Amino acid sequence: MNPSLKKNPMPTQDAAARAHNFDEVALGYTEEQAKSEAARCLDCKNKPCRSGCPVGIDIPAFIGKINNGDYEGAYQVIAKSSSLAAVCGRVCPQETQCESKCVRGIKGEPVAIGRLERFVADWHNKYNTGKVPEAKGNGHRVAVVGSGPAGLSCAGELASRGYKVTVFEALHTEGGVLVYGIPEFRLPKKIVADEIANLKTRGVEFETNTIVGRSILVDELFADGYEAVFVGSGAGLPNFMKVQGEDLNGVYSANEFLTRVNLMKAYRDDAATPIKRGKSVAVVGGGNVAMDAARCALRLGAEKVTVVYRRGAAELPARREEVEHAQEEGIEFLYLTAPLEVLGDEQKNVVGMKCQKMELGEPDASGRRRPVAVAGSEFVLDVDCVIVAIGTSPNPLIRDTTQGLQTQKWGGIITDEHGKTTRDMVYAGGDAVTGAATVILAMGAGKDAAAAIDEAIKAKSKA
Repeated sequence: MNPSLKKNPMPTQDAAARAHNFDEVALGYTEEQAKSEAARCLDCKNKPCRSGCPVGIDIPAFIGKINNGDYEGAYQVIAKSSSLAAVCGRVCPQETQCESKCVRGIKGEPVAIGRLERFVADWHNKYNTGKVPEAKGNGHRVAVVGSGPAGLSCAGELASRGYKVTVFEALHTEGGVLVYGIPEFRLPKKIVADEIANLKTRGVEFETNTIVGRSILVDELFADGYEAVFVGSGAGLPNFMKVQGEDLNGVYSANEFLTRVNLMKAYRDDAATPIKRGKSVAVVGGGNVAMDAARCALRLGAEKVTVVYRRGAAELPARREEVEHAQEEGIEFLYLTAPLEVLGDEQKNVVGMKCQKMELGEPDASGRRRPVAVAGSEFVLDVDCVIVAIGTSPNPLIRDTTQGLQTQKWGGIITDEHGKTTRDMVYAGGDAVTGAATVILAMGAGKDAAAAIDEAIKAKSKA
């Protein structure tokens, strides 16, 4: 037992060095650090940490395996519940989920569950041990739309139950938001590729460059012999500020900016799709996407990057670790500030952003205090590039081409608690249902929908 009240710190790249490269910031635990951290677990009888995990990983069981030096055994415990251990160990908000339930956190810091999950997954991938075998086929076929976390989780769960699964991806490479949205320095693309390779060894097939709703319709998938369809197409439609000047050269949605950087390698000098490298960049928003965009802009060579957020530091929705990393790298934060207009020159290039100071008023429908403009507080922020990171919505393409599929007014697909939509044998989960959320919540939705699909197909087979 390790009685320390504090987590073993995560080794990281030096802030001054990492601000100029795209190498992974967090370096991972050594074996010694992992065993020391695992020894902090109290192995609670009621396992409260497990209730905080959207995919139900038996957390004390895998940590116990680490204590015994059985790292592959620890991975196999995780693999029973999660198809993307190496991803979740890096990007899940454990501090608000499993770690928030940890008993060690009552009188100190909780056990570093996410860091231990990453250690175990990296060990497994490094030594290529104990591959999960392809399950015996049951003769049924299911189509999955989108290869982001919801789709991959659903595909992995169905494959483990013997289904022949085909994942249809609109882009030219698999991984969805994991490859186009999350930067290399936070989630190396090789990690995603390894996780997808694991699914392929289990019989999951992938068809890229296929836009369901355009290249092929949901109805045509059923006609091709698929018995159910899971829609995990995410929420890739960016929201904008709706202020004058948003059409100027040098204004990007965070989606476009991150896709160019992450998927199209715009940071390389020989990039086929280069991106404007602003000297003074403003990133509007306060979530994880805003942090990713700000840190990418810095690595592209910006001399100054400012995160503009209309609420205060206490209300920032981004993970604490990501905010701390951004601050260490020199990114500035301008709180209680809202954009009013993006200013341009005669060539329609960005030359500044007019802003207004805010103060927090009464709580709004979300429960957070509503920002209220302060009269006479307008000022101009000197910037030559603006990145808008204020949320996304689901693309309406599948909704508009699939009869019987009902959606919310804002575009989210309507489902029951098991992911069943209003169209028979069509299921959905993740950001396509909830709007932009976390990787692990999308994975949980994909896993739940897979179980519901399994039950529905079995019931139809018996009928």
